[in-house]
Amino acid sequence: MLPPGPRLPALVQTAWFLTNPARAFERCHEKYGPIFTLRYLGFPPEVYVTTGELAEQVYQLDQGGGRAGQARRDFLEPLVGAHSVLTLDGESWQRHRRLVTPPLRAKQVAGYRDEIASIAADRIATWPLGTPFTLRERMQEITMEVILRLVFGIRDAARLDRLRALVPQLMEVASSPSVAMTPPSLRKVMERVPFLPNARFVRLRASVDEILFDEIARRRAEPGGTDVLGRLLETELADQEVRDELITMLVAGHETTATGLSWAFERLLRDREMLDRLPDDEDYLDAVVKEVLRVRPVVYEAPRVLDAPLRLGGYEIPAGWYVGPVIPLVHHDPSAFPEPAEFRPERFLDGQQSRSWMPFGGGRRFCVGAQLALLEMRVIIREVLHRLELTAPDPAPEARRLKNVTFAPAKRTRVIARVRTPARTP
Repeated sequence: MLPPGPRLPALVQTAWFLTNPARAFERCHEKYGPIFTLRYLGFPPEVYVTTGELAEQVYQLDQGGGRAGQARRDFLEPLVGAHSVLTLDGESWQRHRRLVTPPLRAKQVAGYRDEIASIAADRIATWPLGTPFTLRERMQEITMEVILRLVFGIRDAARLDRLRALVPQLMEVASSPSVAMTPPSLRKVMERVPFLPNARFVRLRASVDEILFDEIARRRAEPGGTDVLGRLLETELADQEVRDELITMLVAGHETTATGLSWAFERLLRDREMLDRLPDDEDYLDAVVKEVLRVRPVVYEAPRVLDAPLRLGGYEIPAGWYVGPVIPLVHHDPSAFPEPAEFRPERFLDGQQSRSWMPFGGGRRFCVGAQLALLEMRVIIREVLHRLELTAPDPAPEARRLKNVTFAPAKRTRVIARVRTPARTP
């Protein structure tokens, strides 16, 4: 028996998902329970699960029976390439993971703390004061600068300026529904039609690639450096493989981290007592970051493609289908997180961390850049709060909207900033 799901045509289900994916998932969960099926035009059906226990069974497919790389390849390969830890499977994935992981371990990225703080401080100094503005774009500027300078290691001012202009355009076009949801069978045809977004995507990708390959060639001629690119060039990876992993880090670590930071302030500004406890309590700050990523996870799923039929939750799922957890619903499973709707960082202060906490995915395909993202969030939150007093012009919570590849605040976290007044000593 197949998992239940809407009987609407695939075209209608696709439109429903693109219009309001958060609500689509919630409605299916309410109607069909912890496991359900959605069908998207041009793609195999996808079975979603909503509990930590079922998600763990999905992640066990990484040991055999499912392919995370194939599940992402249809959507991400045009951007990140065929040699990315996101799109590879099997021995090729194991090789890349082994080579990419060392420079992104917690001990290694800890050395970036002061530089991240400096980048954040420089950008924060340019924010408008006394008038409402949206925080998400400001956070994207910071996280992009971290990637360009600490991961890519680019120092040339002209090259940095060019990438600062090109990368947001590339990400915006690549993640738009008209490009991201183009069936693979139609992709090449649509990329050749000059007025379509697919063709613009190809042109932007070529411009970014030109800069990256030139930087790779320059760095091979002058080896060394503590940035991630310098360390990757010490491995056996070829130029195309290095390029694909750089773009992967940009995709996985730029917009997602900026969105997580936006949610952090969207939540904190609606609880002044919690905000006042930051930023000097390091343990509490870490708990806040984890609770933000629980209650407002940025990435909404982590799918696998089945190599063989799978028995899951009392249903039989055919080979070739997608299967994956809906991370926001797993994070709101009351059996794993009591009173899940409450924003309560204290649940992460006891040193315990539920296996149902999965903002970076799970299994063997757990996000390789997770430690850098967590460090960025802690450092940038602290830098903002040391320098500015933020308030929300509208006290109502912001809804979730699908923005590029993330669930982002619908109003992009609107804030008003004022210079923080130093505390007076008695």
